[in-house]
Amino acid sequence: MFTAKSVLYSVPSRLAGHRLKVRLHSTHLDAWLGGVKVFECERLHASTADRHPRRIDWRHMLPSLKRKPGAFARWVLRDAMFPRSEYAQAWEQISARLPERSACRLMVDVLDLADRANVVAELAGVLAGLQARDELPDIDELRHRFAPRQPTMPEVQVVLPATDVYDELLEAA
Repeated sequence: MFTAKSVLYSVPSRLAGHRLKVRLHSTHLDAWLGGVKVFECERLHASTADRHPRRIDWRHMLPSLKRKPGAFARWVLRDAMFPRSEYAQAWEQISARLPERSACRLMVDVLDLADRANVVAELAGVLAGLQARDELPDIDELRHRFAPRQPTMPEVQVVLPATDVYDELLEAA
């Protein structure tokens, strides 16, 4: 993460510890590592209503949380980690019913599944359904449900004509 003109930005976690050169433009900013542009995003501006705006991408923070999921419960940027409101509601339900350590692990696993399988919207729908039934997510069941499916190959049968057909064509010509 870095701050530019009172605005907090997140960058991919693979860039942690690197010294980035940030170029501010009127509408966006670029971050460079050596001579390679490694990050670009929309630029935010501070205002009287929001003196310290934040642009936090939850996918940037996820690898760090996977290493230390227990930090999720008391993390200052926790609310920025929810890609949709259903995830925040799921966290409320999970944290109320499970011990803190288990709740953090489960929520980080759910976010990781949403990112890896690229099923943010679909998983949000499943979480909403679970909340309506007052059930907690089962991460193993969710992983199975959103696991990539093996593509089925169509069975192709090739029927070759008898060679006599070719002889007839040659004689007709």
